[in-house]
Amino acid sequence: MNATMSALAEPNRLRIVELLRDGPLTVGEIAERLSLHQPQVSKHLRVLLDAGLVEVHPVANKRIYKLGTQPLRELDDWLSSFRRTWEERFDQLDDYLKKLQAKDENAEE
Repeated sequence: MNATMSALAEPNRLRIVELLRDGPLTVGEIAERLSLHQPQVSKHLRVLLDAGLVEVHPVANKRIYKLGTQPLRELDDWLSSFRRTWEERFDQLDDYLKKLQAKDENAEE
């Protein structure tokens, strides 16, 4: 997971992953949409490929890139443990606020 987070920490690589969320693209299409030079995009794609965040499929003389799912699943699993904690804390906060509201309503009577 460290490789995933490290790869996504660079803004252009994150933008590439976000682009590929909508479907596979060639290096040239990615470069054009992000207004980057093709060699720059190729370097970023290499890092994303090494981290498993993208997969490449050669078609004739083009290389088509699409999202790799496993690292994103692992990241989602890791984040879900935090979601559970946040939800529990929000539930506790909600209960506490309801108690305070009930106290205020009783004090006004």
